[in-house]
Amino acid sequence: RLASVDVDGTVTKGGFSNFIVVHQGIPDNYPLELAAPLLCAGLTVYEPMIRHKMNQPGKKLGLIGLGGLGHMTVKFGMNVTVLSTSTSKKDEALSLLGADRFVLLSDEQQMKDIDISLLCFEYLQDITRSLDFIVDTASQDHPLDPYLVLLKPTGIIVIVGAPRSMQFSPINIILGLNTITGSRVAGRRMTEEEIDYCAENGIYPIVEVITMQYVNEACERMINKDVRYRFVTDVENSLK
Repeated sequence: RLASVDVDGTVTKGGFSNFIVVHQGIPDNYPLELAAPLLCAGLTVYEPMIRHKMNQPGKKLGLIGLGGLGHMTVKFGMNVTVLSTSTSKKDEALSLLGADRFVLLSDEQQMKDIDISLLCFEYLQDITRSLDFIVDTASQDHPLDPYLVLLKPTGIIVIVGAPRSMQFSPINIILGLNTITGSRVAGRRMTEEEIDYCAENGIYPIVEVITMQYVNEACERMINKDVRYRFVTDVENSLK
């Protein structure tokens, strides 16, 4: 929290504080630089996956956006299909992160392979839907219709990427009895559960550790999408 009143009446300043005192809750065998992204990116996708029970046996999960949030979704998921409009991250998704499938939405054959007709927007053919859930981590504005029609009846799409606006045709929700919902980071109990789960199952985010002096360059690289997949600032060594 940026500005709040602590139990002793003092005003907290969050990340703008000169110093803070915390009770470390990270397991001894889990590297701190890898734990840092779990408190934001990891928790952002872990919470809705638990709340909607996305890891039930036999359930299929789709992912939009393979960045900091997206790569943790793949690591948490049991049966994950990465939905993309570019092949640039195909090898990473399948080989490095272990996704079960990579689907290029502009590829007609791959669209057919996931049991959906490209003519679905004209409602001239039956639509066979394939995904139980979709986690949308994309931060840029994008239409939802190409993804909504991939959901099975009563399927759920969770928005966590916070774009400015999103457009969709209500008929795609009505026909599928689908749900569009959102999620954000969770509280302490869920945070502790996520960290313990990652430690017990050997789940680690992919990070690049930087110093405070490199922050401006890191911001430029983020704008240019040149980060795999999270920057972590080493404050202690930056002050030496």
